[in-house]
Amino acid sequence: MEVSTSAHLPEDAERVYREYLSAVVLHGQAVAEAVGMHTTDAYALNVLGVHGALTAGELAERTGLTTGAVTRLIDRLERAGAVRRVRDPGDRRRVIIEAVPREDDPTEKLVAPARRRVAEVFEGYDEEQVRVLFDYFAKAAAALREATEEMRGTTRRRRTS
Repeated sequence: MEVSTSAHLPEDAERVYREYLSAVVLHGQAVAEAVGMHTTDAYALNVLGVHGALTAGELAERTGLTTGAVTRLIDRLERAGAVRRVRDPGDRRRVIIEAVPREDDPTEKLVAPARRRVAEVFEGYDEEQVRVLFDYFAKAAAALREATEEMRGTTRRRRTS
């Protein structure tokens, strides 16, 4: 992560940030493994949980998977009872993928300790600092999505040249 010196960041900012991202990925992998899922499947369910029902194409775009890989992912999740295909009432040719709500979702118990520990971290900050942190999360997520799209566009152009 190349950071501007005007950001007034600590000397070890890059290492700390990379360690944080690694911890997030590792936790997601552990949760998926604990419930017997592929990491990508658990990630796709998270995407559906955040964005709501999506078409297969939209899910492919948001997960970075090919449409063929997303079709196999949806098949796996449908067999597991985690998603269902629903006809789009506005266009019967389109199929929408929606998560199936579960009262006994095993991931909830698995992520509860992480949520509790992160909540304890937030307790060390005042209300304004927490607002700043969540402002950062929103802006950093957008920046990372934009950088991802930029990288994918460059990669696609190189492949077709």
